[in-house]
Amino acid sequence: MTLREAIEQYIALRQAHGAKFIGSASILRRFLRYADGDAACDAVTTAHILSFLTGNGQLTRLRENKYHALAGFWRHAIGRGHASASPMPDNEPRPPTRTPPHIYARDELRRLFDRDTIEASRAGAVQLDADTFRMLLLLLYGAGLRAGEAMSLTLADVELPAAVLTIRATKFYKSRLVPLGPHLASILADYMSLRRPGVAASDEESFLLANRDGTRLASSTVQAAFDALRRITGVHGRAGGRLFPRLHDFRHSFAVHSLTAWYRQGADVQRLLPVLSTYLGHADLEGTKIYLTMTPELLQQASLRFACYAHGGQDA
Repeated sequence: MTLREAIEQYIALRQAHGAKFIGSASILRRFLRYADGDAACDAVTTAHILSFLTGNGQLTRLRENKYHALAGFWRHAIGRGHASASPMPDNEPRPPTRTPPHIYARDELRRLFDRDTIEASRAGAVQLDADTFRMLLLLLYGAGLRAGEAMSLTLADVELPAAVLTIRATKFYKSRLVPLGPHLASILADYMSLRRPGVAASDEESFLLANRDGTRLASSTVQAAFDALRRITGVHGRAGGRLFPRLHDFRHSFAVHSLTAWYRQGADVQRLLPVLSTYLGHADLEGTKIYLTMTPELLQQASLRFACYAHGGQDA
């Protein structure tokens, strides 16, 4: 079997098992520019791998992604008998430290969600109106959605009487139900009742969050709107963190604030972590851990819980 055939077999196998595998598939196919795809897998040398990994010479996350994609492929190739040994270098440098997410403070959230401020930031906007933009931000934080999930919602995905959203086949090809809190559900109901007739057509396949002409929101438009809002509200990154807070950080903030609230309430956090993982749409708990960034408030609550435990259950 040639290298090209083995790579395509590996991609097909991963996708058949439910992984989207889009980024890694692209990386593996790009690797064929550095090695002879018509040759056997064993014809690939460590020099081929290093040439592909080096790129512009800088140690980046892209290099880390390349390494993991190739390493996964070679485990497959050896396991299937397509290769006798791995050409992967064994002295790969450590990747740069990941920049922690920005966990929005409560005051920052109030400023970002303020209706008047959002309206001011959308003055003169051609497509994305203030009400739709605010509803999007509230869903990202209040329901912990990914931006792509929120922008893909259709009217058929909203069950207002039960206050439940259906998130369909997203990151892991799985659908899930996302219950909404009563306050967020009320805001969503008001938003849906006030939508313009041309946008809120009876067609259940029309988008819940749409441009003025009813078309799907574009990521670039939403990002530009958020950048403008962030500048107006003066929400900036913190020392040691991201220079510019992101839309995705609303999801991080939802997870951290949920955990902090559970600690405050004295809930069984270990028992509730799988619930949070399911709510966020993760395949397992490992995927949820990246959202549980320690903030001073979260650390304080965890410390109080430990102190209570250390004193035999007495109040700290």
